[in-house]
Amino acid sequence: MRAKFVLTEAATGLWRNVTMTVALILTTAISLALLGAGGLLYTQVNKTKDLLYAQVEVTIFLETAVTPEQKDALQQKLESDSAIKSVTYESKQEAYERFKELFAESPDLVENTKPESLPESFRIKLENPSQANAIDAKYKNEAGVDVVSTQQELVGRLFDAIDAVKNLSLVVSLVSGAAAILLIGNTIQVAAYSRRREVSIMKLVGASNWYVRLPFILEAAVAGLIGALLASAGLAIAKVIVIDDALKALGQNSVVPSIGWSEIAVTAPILALVAVLTAGVTGWTTLRFYVKV
Repeated sequence: MRAKFVLTEAATGLWRNVTMTVALILTTAISLALLGAGGLLYTQVNKTKDLLYAQVEVTIFLETAVTPEQKDALQQKLESDSAIKSVTYESKQEAYERFKELFAESPDLVENTKPESLPESFRIKLENPSQANAIDAKYKNEAGVDVVSTQQELVGRLFDAIDAVKNLSLVVSLVSGAAAILLIGNTIQVAAYSRRREVSIMKLVGASNWYVRLPFILEAAVAGLIGALLASAGLAIAKVIVIDDALKALGQNSVVPSIGWSEIAVTAPILALVAVLTAGVTGWTTLRFYVKV
């Protein structure tokens, strides 16, 4: 009977303050959707960074007058270097074929460029891409080496931009979560004030504090759970309508990883758990410190 009474009171409270309940559900849904999107974005940014790191190369361009002996000696030294993951030699003709692909939309430039005008090179993958500058310092004065291109400046700026996006997503998630907590607390205060006579009567007949507070906490938890379900549905819709189409437009060579359904499936219960726990803790704190029940 006690459990039935508590559940009935919670359902009555949700219906009695339907406007506040709807506002709480929508705000919670929006906040949790931002939180979930921020979490997914944070994860995808880290994956993108790892993919970009994996694609970082150091290119050692050889002099025009490099001898076969110098080239062989340099290749042996590169292949024996523990900091280097792989070494690929690129001839003048191979460089020209890649040049034609890169500048396919500039036929005049391709036509006026001959294979012999492009340098031979070694394209290097590193065990740790952040050590590109060390490779530059180590090999730039080797016999037969013309220029060492590390792409360090370009990659550094790109990683700085990625970190900025990651940090921004985290800030947005935290701010939206704080907004939801404030609204939950305000809603509970309003609900408790509108039922202050009932609460007073229950206290007079000997009801415990937990018995009085539990319906209010359940109201907030149920509203938060509904908001979490709406937020999860919103993330799924956004994946289908926005994210998948955007990645298709970028093509198969995009370094941006796709968000899979497994990640949505993991995010949804986390949002539900966050919503229920946040609503419960916020409700208890509000009633404990701000409302005399």
